[in-house]
Amino acid sequence: MSTLELKSELQHMIERETDVTILKAIRTILVKTSLDPVLKEKLIVRALKSEEDIKAGRVYSRDEVVKRVK
Repeated sequence: MSTLELKSELQHMIERETDVTILKAIRTILVKTSLDPVLKEKLIVRALKSEEDIKAGRVYSRDEVVKRVK
């Protein structure tokens, strides 16, 4: 299903929905997933760096993590 088809289906479903609780839940989901673009970019950069660290073996054992947080 393409993005356009999915959006269209969702619009139809929302238009038919009469339960205000469900509509509020959908609204909450959409609001919470709309991150500030700057924050979103920072999170993406961190995630990519973390992936590189893992691939390069730059990780801590469980014991090392416990020692660092104490």
